[in-house]
Amino acid sequence: MTAVLEADARERLRIIRNSNSVALVGVSANPIRSSNFVASYLIRTDFVTYPVNPMYDDVLGMRCHPSLADLPEVPDIVDIFRREDQIPGVVEEAIAVGAKVVWFQLGLRHDEAARMALRAGLAVVQDRCLKIEHARFAGGLHLGGFDTGVITSKRRRAV
Repeated sequence: MTAVLEADARERLRIIRNSNSVALVGVSANPIRSSNFVASYLIRTDFVTYPVNPMYDDVLGMRCHPSLADLPEVPDIVDIFRREDQIPGVVEEAIAVGAKVVWFQLGLRHDEAARMALRAGLAVVQDRCLKIEHARFAGGLHLGGFDTGVITSKRRRAV
């Protein structure tokens, strides 16, 4: 089967610019987990951020919701931090609530779930970090915890 069509850089920028809310499905209250790091960044942006995890009452001082259906509004982006085998269920839930975008966090791909989302009219981003992409397009990647300097294997000579 051919590769799944997914959002290129222009589409990711359009998604970020046209979205107001994001649901972080599988977010952790553990500060060393990547989902917590992403959440702590996103709550400082213009996004209305909704933690979604039935294991917690709150994450980073925000009420944590047990499911997408329990949110007070339909999120524009559903950002997924779940194991690969759980992605299809999250995509089904995103479709059911009327989300516009499913975003599979860095390291996550599930082509069949992506095809399901595309067939339902959702935009799909796979294997990308929403925090990194937001920071890149905002021109502040270096402020988001990443060094934007030139990467080289050559040693600098002392001056």
